[in-house]
Amino acid sequence: MTTDPNTTQPNVAADDLSQLPWYRLIFTKQMLTCIFTGFSSGLPLFFIIQLLPAWLLSYGVTVKTIAAFSLTQLPYVLKFLWAPLLDRYSLIPFLGRRRSWMLVTQIGLLIGIAVYGMLDPQAQLKWVVILSIVVSFLSATQDVAVDAFRREILSDQELGLGNSIHVNAYKIAGFVPGALSLILADHLPWHTVFIVTALFMLPGALMSLFVKEPAASKFAPKTLISSVVEPFVEFFNRQGWKYALFILAFMLLYKLGDSMATALQSTFILKMGFSKTDLGTINKGIGLASSIAGGIFAGIWMLRLGINKALWVFGFAQTLAILAFVVLAHYGPFETIGGRERMLLAIVIAAETFAMSLGTMAFVSFIARTTNPAYTALQLALFTSLTAVPRSLINASTGWLVERMGWESFFYLCMVLAIPGMLMLFKIAPWHEDHRVN
Repeated sequence: MTTDPNTTQPNVAADDLSQLPWYRLIFTKQMLTCIFTGFSSGLPLFFIIQLLPAWLLSYGVTVKTIAAFSLTQLPYVLKFLWAPLLDRYSLIPFLGRRRSWMLVTQIGLLIGIAVYGMLDPQAQLKWVVILSIVVSFLSATQDVAVDAFRREILSDQELGLGNSIHVNAYKIAGFVPGALSLILADHLPWHTVFIVTALFMLPGALMSLFVKEPAASKFAPKTLISSVVEPFVEFFNRQGWKYALFILAFMLLYKLGDSMATALQSTFILKMGFSKTDLGTINKGIGLASSIAGGIFAGIWMLRLGINKALWVFGFAQTLAILAFVVLAHYGPFETIGGRERMLLAIVIAAETFAMSLGTMAFVSFIARTTNPAYTALQLALFTSLTAVPRSLINASTGWLVERMGWESFFYLCMVLAIPGMLMLFKIAPWHEDHRVN
């Protein structure tokens, strides 16, 4: 047994991890903690995008106004701006940097979600907007702290499984505001619904209170200026600015083809002749189940493969899975939808979401591994923002491309656009090296 410098818990030596049975890999303090961090991160986001619109609509707020509420989510895009504060300062000294920010934001979210029940959207819309911005800010800040905390309690070998468990718990959290709370709203007053929803933040807050602060957390920047400047200097000096730019380019390209292929997924399925019911039951139901299964599979196998090999194997899988959309586009649109067509859709969705989850888990683990424990918050916030914004901009062109190319040719193009990111793996993640970026 050894003690990883990035965690407070003793870890099995890297060479021995692959020899352990799967249940020994999953049922550890680190992985249990990842369940709590994922659930606490997912709940407020799904509250904002699923429960809040339903509440506003029930009070007669117009669809146009509800759509405009998406602007209150801007803190998720801008979180890197205040991430240096989380690297530099501890809000509650005896808890440490990570736990104090986690606890404060989680308590703030618990209170903020509950406060919605005290407002009338028609008479107090301004205050609803302000509260929504505050909740988004607290949620985004929690994400920064949680991401840094998770990176610091996991060894490099545990990153794959830990991140997959975190992401799956994140998705499962969506069932509270997206299902349970909506069902309760048919039987209980809204203020009670908000209180019940808010109480689901308690497990995460208790975890933050009682879990140990990572050992790496003590390596804090000495000044606020250094917490802003040093993460950039460290990253570009680590292996030279040319290689740093190469890494950033890889972060933009690795998921590009897959991201473009799924940008219009719901529209594509409807255009193939399937109903909204088919979309909801097959695309969302089977898609979610396959995604979770893929995440678990990826996490376990990354402990055996290592992150580098996983980037190759899972990246190839996510690229090849785009062919499933090609097949559906080739045979569609369908004049009639029967059991055979629905079975084809189910196979296509299951294959694509499973493979996409594989690639995502490897990619997220790579990003986490690329950070320096001393500057985890800012570097992770920057990397995740970097991967999100350009893909969103490029995906905006997918509708234009489909109109001119047709669905089948478009998906072939997505496969081609996945190739540059895969070719970069020769330098970024050599097959026989698993610590190239450290």
